[in-house]
Amino acid sequence: MISRNTICLWYDGGALDAANFYAETFPDSTVGAVHLAPGDYPAGKQGNVLTVEFTVVGIPCLGLNGGPHFRHNEAFSFQIATDDQAETDRLWNAIVGNDGQESACGWCKDRWGLSWQITPRALTAAICDPDRAAARRAFDAMMTMQKIDIAAIEAARLGRNIS
Repeated sequence: MISRNTICLWYDGGALDAANFYAETFPDSTVGAVHLAPGDYPAGKQGNVLTVEFTVVGIPCLGLNGGPHFRHNEAFSFQIATDDQAETDRLWNAIVGNDGQESACGWCKDRWGLSWQITPRALTAAICDPDRAAARRAFDAMMTMQKIDIAAIEAARLGRNIS
């Protein structure tokens, strides 16, 4: 049964592949019902996968194979809070290493064009530090990064350089 409030994500034929990738990559993620088209439609034929119900880190989603008309962009992203560098690296590498692409400040895109923010909790704590100078140093360090390096963020927060 579809949740009362579900995020609908538009794909050009890759909804099931994307849902399976998310379920394999992110904890608390699953693939639910797969619905086949009862008839031909502009982006496909009867019997093709039309929609896929899935969750991403507990958030209910519906993947719609709507065709090439609309593309994902950075106006929507999933922000995933990570607990340590190993988890940050694992998730980042899974997305980027599966034909995704790196971006700035912890952002990356998966192969379907969906944007992700892989955000260590340590980064959030650093840029929210009540010591505004420490927060600024951490923020400035983040602005130079693609994947977040927690050790470098902490060093900047403390006013130290690391090599």
